[in-house]
Amino acid sequence: MDSLVSTQWLADNLGSPGLVVLDASRHLPAAGRDPRAEFDAAHIPGARFLDLESLTDTASEVPSAIPSPRQLAQRLAELGVRLGDRVVVYDDSAVKTSARAWFILRAHGIDSVAILDGGLAKWRDEGRPLESGMAEISAARVPDLPLPEGVRSKAQILALLEGLSEQLIDARGADRVFGTGIDPVHGGQNGRIPGCLNLPFGALYQADGTFRSPGELRAAFVASGLDLDRPVVTTCGSGVTAAVLLFALHLLGKDDVALYDGSWVEWSADPATPKQQGPA
Repeated sequence: MDSLVSTQWLADNLGSPGLVVLDASRHLPAAGRDPRAEFDAAHIPGARFLDLESLTDTASEVPSAIPSPRQLAQRLAELGVRLGDRVVVYDDSAVKTSARAWFILRAHGIDSVAILDGGLAKWRDEGRPLESGMAEISAARVPDLPLPEGVRSKAQILALLEGLSEQLIDARGADRVFGTGIDPVHGGQNGRIPGCLNLPFGALYQADGTFRSPGELRAAFVASGLDLDRPVVTTCGSGVTAAVLLFALHLLGKDDVALYDGSWVEWSADPATPKQQGPA
C-alpha cells in the first residue's frame, strides 16, 4: 500500500481483510464543529472514529502532546486495529488532521499507514457511499509500542538554534509567522522561532484537496528556502499542520525529518525562548 491512496483505490479495497479505515477528523474551536457527531451522521462505510482530539498525553507539559505508547496501544485495541493491519486515515477538516494521525502512528513504529487523498470531501463529492451510526467493534490485543521517534522537544529546538544542525520550517500562514499582533487561532503573539522558514500547509494542496504532484511539492519547498539535502524539523501552531509538511516531504522520499510537537503554542508561552516578529 502506498502512503497516499486515491478514493478509487479505497473504493476498490473496502472490506479487504486486514484493511482498517480511521476517521481522524478534528477541528479548530472556531469552526464550531463536532467531529464525533459528524462521523455518526455520515462516514465512509466501515470506518472507525479515531477521536484524534482526545489522543494526547495529558501527563505531558507539552500542549496537545503526542500520545504515549500505552495510550495509543489502548486506543488501537479499542478500535480493533491489530499490528500488521493496513490503516487508511482520512479527515474532513480544514487543517488536514489526517496528517497528524499518520505522524502519530508512524512515530510509534506503525509503518503500514496511508492518507486518503482528498479525504471525506472528495469521497462525498464523487457520490461514493456513506453510512451512519457507530458500529460495534471487537477489541483487539495490541502489544506494547515503542517510544515515539521523530519528535523534538523545546530543549532540542533551543539546542538546534545553537548548532544549526537541522532546518526549521513553519506550516502556518505567513501573516501569523511574519506578522505582529495577536495570533487569531491560538491567541498570544504572532511570530516565529528565529531562523525559521515558512511554507503554509495549504500551498501543498490542489483545489480539490488532493496533494500537488511531487514536482510541485519539491518546487514549493525549494522556493521556501529549504535545502532538501539537509535534515528538517517542522513546526506550526500546535503540532497539527506541521505534520502536513512532514507527509509531503515523505512523499518526496525524505525521511530525515522530525516534528516540534509543542510548536508555537509552547514556544511563545515561554518568556525565556528567543522570538522574532515582522518581516524576515
